[in-house]
Amino acid sequence: MKFFRKIFLVIKDFWLPIILTSATALTLTACNPANFKSTDAQVPQLVSAILSDPKTFNYPLSQESPNVFPLIYEGLTTENPINGEIEPSLAESWEVSDDKLRFVFTLRQGLKWSDGQPLTADDVVFTFNEIYLNEAIPADARDVLRIGESRALPKVRKIDTQRIEFTTPEPFAPFLGTLGLPILPAHTLEPFVKTKDQEGKPIFLSKWGVDTPPDQIIVNGPYKLERYDTSQRVVFRRNPYYWRKGPKGESQPYIERVIWEIVESTDTSLLQFRSGGLDTVGVSPDYFSLLKVQEEQGKFKIFNGGPATGTTFILFNLNKGKRDGKPLVDPVKSRWFNTVEFRQAVAYAIDRQTMINNTFRGLGKPQNSAISVQSPYYLSPEQGLKVYNYNIQKAKELLLKAGFKYNNNQLIDAQGNRVRFSLLTNAGNKIREAIGSQIKQDLSKIGIQVDFTPLAWNTYTNKLSNSLDWEVSMLGLTGGLEPNDGANVWSPEGGLHMFNQKPQAGQKPIQGWEVAPWEAEIAKLYIQGARELDPAKRKEIYAETQKITQENLPFIYLVNPLAMSAVRNRFEGIQYSALGGAFWNIHEIKITD
Repeated sequence: MKFFRKIFLVIKDFWLPIILTSATALTLTACNPANFKSTDAQVPQLVSAILSDPKTFNYPLSQESPNVFPLIYEGLTTENPINGEIEPSLAESWEVSDDKLRFVFTLRQGLKWSDGQPLTADDVVFTFNEIYLNEAIPADARDVLRIGESRALPKVRKIDTQRIEFTTPEPFAPFLGTLGLPILPAHTLEPFVKTKDQEGKPIFLSKWGVDTPPDQIIVNGPYKLERYDTSQRVVFRRNPYYWRKGPKGESQPYIERVIWEIVESTDTSLLQFRSGGLDTVGVSPDYFSLLKVQEEQGKFKIFNGGPATGTTFILFNLNKGKRDGKPLVDPVKSRWFNTVEFRQAVAYAIDRQTMINNTFRGLGKPQNSAISVQSPYYLSPEQGLKVYNYNIQKAKELLLKAGFKYNNNQLIDAQGNRVRFSLLTNAGNKIREAIGSQIKQDLSKIGIQVDFTPLAWNTYTNKLSNSLDWEVSMLGLTGGLEPNDGANVWSPEGGLHMFNQKPQAGQKPIQGWEVAPWEAEIAKLYIQGARELDPAKRKEIYAETQKITQENLPFIYLVNPLAMSAVRNRFEGIQYSALGGAFWNIHEIKITD
């Protein structure tokens, strides 16, 4: 199964198990798989769940996790989450020129799409030239493909039916891993890209939404979409044309069907898993003790992959721009947010250890970096990374230094304005809601009033990425080993540069948008890091980025939980890791009963 190298917004604390790590929410009684009507006899299946409906079946337009794509698409390469190596996927091999600027990939023989049509070099060239590299399509993938100060894109051309040439303007260390981006079907999608709507935009932008009949979604991964029932479930069926074979030449994957039940609360997940209705559940800290004593009786195993690869953080809206003459952020609050001492004071005022002890039941570690602890480029506090250990006195000193004052224990700014702001997150996530409640309490100790408001996911993400109408937010990003996978976060032009978001394609313009010098410096270092081929020198560059982010705090990182999943014993072949989860190799996992 493909491990996609792309940074996503995270709806909940752990990945869905089939995608990366583990699910934190399972089915409601009304969504019990036993209620799923199928004309099939009982088939080998895996049942899991997600907290909300899919947002799109169009990969280039997706920004959230979980999503359906790692089950239904593969790229030229894949990253092994056990050892971090880049391995062949749709490409059986590749050659790299001595100057590291030319890459020739050879596709496997006999590749087919789920409709039986051949998958060839034409599909690869179409996917890159017409979709990922097409400025008319707002694909985050383009951010991780940009190279050097010029932000140039690679050139892609067909050599013959089986071979494709990529050329880069300069050495680009992450390139092989970047080519794990899904390959999409030219014979189905090319007309949508070529045809324009009344505004001159490709109609591709409105295609393959969640209202598209599943049998029209043509794929190359181990599974294809079989059905989608809104607010109930997503059902996947084994792709009969999938290329992988077992040791005896048998078709893979072995599991015939995968079902995701759609629920709104994590509470019911525990009940459903314990009742045997579901096959896997993400083990959040509040579930761990109860589930651990039931492993033998319940015929399941809890896998612990150590610290999770993702991040959870709060961020302030630092955008100083205006839309239609109206500031995106109240100018009074914008002055607070854009004062680094203010952000640092907030960081010192958050009691992460209490958060770990209470919300995470001791099953977590403080998070201090955008780069995952598993990455060879991670900079630890012992190596010089700045940390913000709980210190109320330090927080107050920084606020006073920045010109704030206290009036009856209430924090006011130099103009006499009461310091108060709203903190948003996605509803239905117990861990995030508990964190938000603690942050509200913690910041009250330095005189700040926090209005904590969990929102429905669609409403929340619209504020973050479209209207930009928000003050302070809490969410997460998925992680990985390669820092450049976060290029769309750290480039000021990037689609996930959330703390100072530039309008994306098709959005209203912003007047007065500014990039701070430290933002520009981080972006510059990410370019240098991607250019550098020496791992030791790359580490030095990314160490500097981590120092700058911790000094300026565009994100205030919170707690890194342990990556844990409970999986029924009847699944054979689990190779669990924090990076890949329980089912990253779903094509070779078997059911024993």
